[in-house]
Amino acid sequence: MRRALLLGATALCLVVFAAADTQPGRQEDKSPPEDGVLQLRKGHFNRVLRRHKQLLVHFYAPLSGQGHQVLAAIEGAAAELQGSEVKLAVIDVTKEKDLAKELNVTGQPEIKLFLSGDKHNPVECPIPQSSASILTWLRRRVGSATNLIAALSQSEASEELTVVGFFKELNHELVQVFYAAAIDLPDVRFPVTQDHRVISKYGLTHDVVLLLKKSKLIQAYKMMPQTSKEELIIFITVYQMDPVTEYTGKTATQILTSPVLNHALLFVSESSADFEEIYSAFNSAADAFRLKILFVWVNVDEPRNGRLMEYFRVRAFEAPLVRLVNLTDHVTYHLPSDTLDVQTIKKFCQSYMEGKAKPKMQSEPIPEGWDKEPVKELVGTTLKKVAFNPDKTVFVLFYLPYSQRSRALFPLWEELAEALKEREDVVVARIDASANDINMSMQGSHPSLCLFPALHAERVVFYSGKRKLKDLMKFVDTEMEKAKKDRVKEDEDRREYIEAIKAEEAKKASETKDEL
Repeated sequence: MRRALLLGATALCLVVFAAADTQPGRQEDKSPPEDGVLQLRKGHFNRVLRRHKQLLVHFYAPLSGQGHQVLAAIEGAAAELQGSEVKLAVIDVTKEKDLAKELNVTGQPEIKLFLSGDKHNPVECPIPQSSASILTWLRRRVGSATNLIAALSQSEASEELTVVGFFKELNHELVQVFYAAAIDLPDVRFPVTQDHRVISKYGLTHDVVLLLKKSKLIQAYKMMPQTSKEELIIFITVYQMDPVTEYTGKTATQILTSPVLNHALLFVSESSADFEEIYSAFNSAADAFRLKILFVWVNVDEPRNGRLMEYFRVRAFEAPLVRLVNLTDHVTYHLPSDTLDVQTIKKFCQSYMEGKAKPKMQSEPIPEGWDKEPVKELVGTTLKKVAFNPDKTVFVLFYLPYSQRSRALFPLWEELAEALKEREDVVVARIDASANDINMSMQGSHPSLCLFPALHAERVVFYSGKRKLKDLMKFVDTEMEKAKKDRVKEDEDRREYIEAIKAEEAKKASETKDEL
């Protein structure tokens, strides 16, 4: 009888647990179906991670055009890898923000390979152009340089760029550098050969990398003991592109992900009478700066280039013109000439490389009532005057109006301004970084939060903490305390300097009086 009661109680518990598992609140903790590409969520990520030896995850945003292209590549690769130990999955970062933050996802699209259940040390996967790119990357990751040995008859005649490594010894360290570059560039063919007939055909020696297209030698690179993978990748990606690349939807990713961070942009109308002449001059100048400056031309007649033109504050009627920009600090330089010939363009680029070119300052008109609201609206012409006020602590949000990440900070910035509005020594402001050139070094991409302490020295402190009101308030108070101590020393130095000047002037006046 007692055993029957125990069995009944056990059965009842099983029924209760089963019912609990079907409650709506527990649905997201269930593992996703195993067929095809997995759609992962925070509730079951760890469980899925433990289940698969290799989990390749694509982090994407639904509204991203590039994200859809990568998603198609992921789906194609998943079909090819059916039954293997590699499982492909996707995570919508707009829905799984906490999970993306936990996994250190900083942008999208982004692809990470998690190995043996370790979520802290994933391998970064290059953004693929196709499913074949993913398969090639996975294969090269676990292979070796010997897998690249191949006959070159078909590769030499290929329409696509082929990177051929000719090495005397296949166990040399240079071959490992070559193979490491091949892993990071899965969209490019990387055959290795020891056939002396190939190298003699191009009049070169061993330990050299050849870039071939349609059996034509595009460029050769002599491998040296100090050659790094990064240097080789820069060389390949630069010469994979033409000296001048047109900015289009297809080339945008290639341009923006180029390891060459200095970009020269020619804004010109393709239908203009002098287009061929200007383009020819720009193209000729480009050859002198390969590996240093990436040359790009933008057709101002193309409506789809509107956003890029808006970013650089270029209007179609202003073309032709040339701008130089570094993608690290986003400072823009304008070629100060109406003549766009080879020598003028080369001289401008050379002055930029030597640090002699002056940045172009652009500014929106000062808005009416810009300082009447809790959040002050700054522009290029008012930024320096307001930010570097020695008697005010100024906290500025540098934003991009078309960025969702920037707009998401607006309510928090208003809240911060309201919390500090009674403190006359603190100013909370914002500035459109796309409409106003910022003549100062910025860290990372926008939105950026920068505090300017109340000092005579032009100091900028970048905020990288949590985007919460209490954290922002604490940061302001901490920096103000630091600035007060620095200000005491600064005022003392200034006082000593002024006294020294007065003493020097008094001495000169006394000497002059004695002479008279």
